[in-house]
Amino acid sequence: MRYAVIMAGGSGERLWPLSTPERPKPFLKLLGERTLLQQTVDRLDGFIPLERTYVVVGAMHRELVARQLPDLPPENVLVEPVGRGTAACVGLAAAVIARTDPRAVMVVLPADHTIGDAPSFRDLLARADEIAASGTRLVTLGVTPDRPATGFGYIQAGPPFTPGDPSVLTVARFTEKPNEEAARAFIAGGDHFWNAGIFVWRVDAIRREIARHLPALDRGLSEIDAALGTKGAASTIARVYSGLEKVSIDVGVMEKAEACLVLPTGAIGWSDVGDFAALASLLPTDSAGNTVRGPHTGIDTADCLVLSGEGEGPRIATLGVTGLVIVQTPEAVLVIDKSRAQDLRDLAARQEAAHP
Repeated sequence: MRYAVIMAGGSGERLWPLSTPERPKPFLKLLGERTLLQQTVDRLDGFIPLERTYVVVGAMHRELVARQLPDLPPENVLVEPVGRGTAACVGLAAAVIARTDPRAVMVVLPADHTIGDAPSFRDLLARADEIAASGTRLVTLGVTPDRPATGFGYIQAGPPFTPGDPSVLTVARFTEKPNEEAARAFIAGGDHFWNAGIFVWRVDAIRREIARHLPALDRGLSEIDAALGTKGAASTIARVYSGLEKVSIDVGVMEKAEACLVLPTGAIGWSDVGDFAALASLLPTDSAGNTVRGPHTGIDTADCLVLSGEGEGPRIATLGVTGLVIVQTPEAVLVIDKSRAQDLRDLAARQEAAHP
């Protein structure tokens, strides 16, 4: 049986000040009237029901999940006492699901991405489910890169899993966030995909791989597993979790595992909405290339992203500017060169340090 695990622990620092520690990126209405978390659940409609959908989230955002997904069973909100990376997140969810169905197929999804073609996406997940159900393979989705992005992990594909069928490829290796020179070489080679962070595997298979490659993490997860379903479960998780090894599932497991496959996504309209430049590319533009949400008056303004919070706020006026990101929220006003959008994390960290 299929289960979904939605990881909603991202901070979205490159979308500050829209995204803040109190209300991070997954909980924002960046693309339409539904938040990114809600859209992630919507894409699974008809494929995995809410009763088999789990959301892993930090304690601070538990109530946000409850408000945005009121029909999600409360017990399906898995709270991490502290963030310890996606390997711990995946391991915790696998342990919980395995108590109900030890051979369940687990679809792991980030809560803060967007996909334009939901039916094709569900078709990909169905194919991945068929493969993962054997319990011998870890399956991931690979996005064809259109630029040498350094903020993504890359997957180098090997030969087809079944000779003559390029829809499922073996994995030669994973590379986490290369420099620009390496990224350009990957694209030129034509055999690399972006790692979308979307995985499909059986719960026993991923626990087996965690035990093999992250034995210390597995010991902690086993202690938590033994406490699940008892009165001491919450206190055990609180005590053990902070001591777990902090590592991503990509680095901790996928880079080392041998039984990995990748399904090329094709043109499904995937984006991680990773910064303001990416957000601008997903929103409508005017004749001058401006993306505007909220009240704005502009003269000789081109290629700018102008946002007033989630669409409300005082009027922003611009004159004689090009290639800027201007974002206004009740807490802050941001003005940066759009070409520096990837660098915003450093500014957001400095802002938090100066004004905690």
